[in-house]
Amino acid sequence: MAQLKITWTKSCIGRPQNQEKVILALGLKRLNHTVTHGDTPTIRGMVNKVQHLLSVEEIAEA
Repeated sequence: MAQLKITWTKSCIGRPQNQEKVILALGLKRLNHTVTHGDTPTIRGMVNKVQHLLSVEEIAEA
């Protein structure tokens, strides 16, 4: 299974509260924090909700 490297790049200030909750649910703690998650439909859906605040890279397994 491929992995997604997700980095929080823009602030949630002035954004709806549900977008901030998605950021926290992804495990992101502060700006420029990076986490790695499996490439599942659940994670993809969460990323799509806040894609304007994130930077996402796919990491292929060898």
